[in-house]
Amino acid sequence: MKVILAVDQSTSSTKAMLFNQHGELLGKTAVDHHQYYPQPGWVEHDAEEIYQNTLRAFGDLLKRNPAVKNNLLCLSLTNQRETIVIFDRKTGAPLHRAIVWQCRRGETYCSHLTEMGHSDGVQRLTGLKIDTYFPASKIKWLMDTSPNLRARLEDGSALTGTIDTYLIYRLTEGRSFLSDQTNACRTLLYDINTLTWSTTLCELFQVPRHALPEVIDSTAQFGETTLGGLLEKPIPICGVMGDSQAALFAERCFQPGMAKVTFGTGSSVLLNIGNTVRLSPNGIVTTIGWVYQGQPAYAFEGITNFTGGTITWMRDQMKLIESPQETEALAKSVPNNGGVYLIPAFVGLSAPYWQPNARAAIVGLTAASTKNHIVRAALESIAYQIRDVLDLMAADAGVALHYINGDGGMIHNHFLMQFVADITQITVRASSLSELSAFGAVMAGLLGMGVYDSLEALEGLPHHFADYAPQMESVAVQEYYAGWKAAVQRIL
Repeated sequence: MKVILAVDQSTSSTKAMLFNQHGELLGKTAVDHHQYYPQPGWVEHDAEEIYQNTLRAFGDLLKRNPAVKNNLLCLSLTNQRETIVIFDRKTGAPLHRAIVWQCRRGETYCSHLTEMGHSDGVQRLTGLKIDTYFPASKIKWLMDTSPNLRARLEDGSALTGTIDTYLIYRLTEGRSFLSDQTNACRTLLYDINTLTWSTTLCELFQVPRHALPEVIDSTAQFGETTLGGLLEKPIPICGVMGDSQAALFAERCFQPGMAKVTFGTGSSVLLNIGNTVRLSPNGIVTTIGWVYQGQPAYAFEGITNFTGGTITWMRDQMKLIESPQETEALAKSVPNNGGVYLIPAFVGLSAPYWQPNARAAIVGLTAASTKNHIVRAALESIAYQIRDVLDLMAADAGVALHYINGDGGMIHNHFLMQFVADITQITVRASSLSELSAFGAVMAGLLGMGVYDSLEALEGLPHHFADYAPQMESVAVQEYYAGWKAAVQRIL
């Protein structure tokens, strides 16, 4: 029985997991990393801390599962996608804190490009909006504010890439400077039509083309690693995917019209639209779902910046709760939201509003409002944002969604899953495996290593879920959602 080691490097932690070739999770461990907020709207990570945490997670997991150490097929990797690192070519050491996808410091240049009329051209090449959610403007910001970083990127002594590229570079001791299409397509520098870095976009954002990694398929081999010396014999790195696309892959959304929602720090709603690039006029972006045997599968994606992150804010900043697990009981303790709505625009509003300057608010408070109403409003805000995206996505794709696959840490919150089903009026199929992004990367690794020979063969792997069917009366649904839309308008 082959065993695959997987790493899921997310916005809040680094997880190491073991799966067997039948997709069963054998063990896992997680290490949190620090969040840095240098000023409002800015978010950073210490990339060196993330790498050391990755090695620590590997070590802890293998120590608790010593029998698998000499039976590892490969290492598969999934990651937070748009977070960018600039690092030294010789040592791999980061030269600046990683700039996180939530960070808004590139807003000024994005606004300038939009005012100059570049929006349509950029969307045709990338499928994306000009927005600082994507890292191109933040790389330019770093180059503009640090002449040393600019000089090093231009002379080739420094490199830049998303978290997958950085970890692969470190784990292979600088032998592999690579990324895959699911990560590259999130940078605003990659042409999703030709599957190449765009010279036009690199010039527009002033990012040296030679500072960017080579891009290969998710199922390719990305080099070999001893996991920082933990293994006597190196193993291949195979199966690399951005976390949202990995979840779509793990849900087996192989056909157009199949969709999934990842409930993470932010939420990504992905809908398979087939092998041809299609663009939305309504704020929904187009992305690469995966490329297999040279054939791309494209997807519509709606992005919400703060979903699970809102729960973290209530815990860490406001001290309203001690753990996310409390939120379900608190929300159920009140019969309704009492007219309270929380709009989690902590770093602006993304799809379908795309208002980077919007700021969070709680509206509808009265003397009768309690902490429980606010907690419930926070959970409800996740469902409202998902409906905002799904309504536009289904219309642009011209398909009717009969169910949506759900994954991520918040799928265990039964109140939230039921409220999503009620507000969207679509059955939510919540995966029983919360580590679905890692499983998607593992599936790509199993394909790449030849354990399975086709997408169809992957259909037979375990796929356990719980269904939440809509139960709320349509009149109540309309009242709740109308209240949300009115609350959003108050902050736009």
